[in-house]
Amino acid sequence: MVRRLFTRQSIQRVALEMFGCMLAAIGVYSFAVAADFPLAGFTGISLLIHRLTGFPIGLAMVLLNVPMAIVCYRLLGRRFFLHSIFGMAMYSLMIDWLALLPWFPVFEVTSQNRLLAALGCGVIAGTGFAIIYMQNASVGGADFAVLAIKAKRPHLSMGKIILVADTIPIVAGGLFFRDIDGMIYGLIISVVYAVVIDRLIYGVNAGKLLLIVCDDSTLIRRTIEESSGRGCTVWQAQGGWQGDERQVVMCACDNSQMYKVQKAVMAVDPAAFTITLEASQVAGQGFRRLVLGEKQT
Repeated sequence: MVRRLFTRQSIQRVALEMFGCMLAAIGVYSFAVAADFPLAGFTGISLLIHRLTGFPIGLAMVLLNVPMAIVCYRLLGRRFFLHSIFGMAMYSLMIDWLALLPWFPVFEVTSQNRLLAALGCGVIAGTGFAIIYMQNASVGGADFAVLAIKAKRPHLSMGKIILVADTIPIVAGGLFFRDIDGMIYGLIISVVYAVVIDRLIYGVNAGKLLLIVCDDSTLIRRTIEESSGRGCTVWQAQGGWQGDERQVVMCACDNSQMYKVQKAVMAVDPAAFTITLEASQVAGQGFRRLVLGEKQT
């Protein structure tokens, strides 16, 4: 049991979760808190409580998260639940810890640079949250609901779900404090969140699709396997001009392998015709399977 807890993969996963929590905490505290932006989810509610009462942000998030975690436990599974409890604790502690460090740099917000603060929060915190989601974990709160929706509607992207879920509390916070500018900047943060999260999460499984038209695929197939370790699929085709028999080799690879494959194919068959296509997601053997919101025991 102890060996399973301290494998290289589990240690790497915990380290990435901690790094993601640190980035998310920096983005929220150094930019959103400094600029009094209304945010969504339990982070936004905690910021409202902090602005009204001075109650610690991280502690408020922990207290708000407990009932939501219990509700979503069965739907998302024990493994996700435990990782999310860890992420929630780390995120909350880091936000409150940063607040105790007088030397930690905080963005100096003026009326002229609030847009920069919104963009900084969206990019930095969005990157942190994306790293956390990619470990099939969360920081709790509204993330439980977001990933529960993702589990029920897997065709929806994380960014779109987050964007829709964020709109209502941000608008409510802006109206409550009569800060329309802050509400607009909060919505800008949510849009940047959504774009960054989708780019990072789904970019992990992005790749290239090579279509190589040739006369004899035998040498090309062997060359692709030796140069990149990738397999391929061969189609029988026919030339449209003279009707001669051709073969099309299809190979899915990542961005770094594409250049190796192209160079190797040109070396063995300069007459081969190569088409390179963008593949937004590639799943299967040899590619990482991204798990988001799927129940894991």
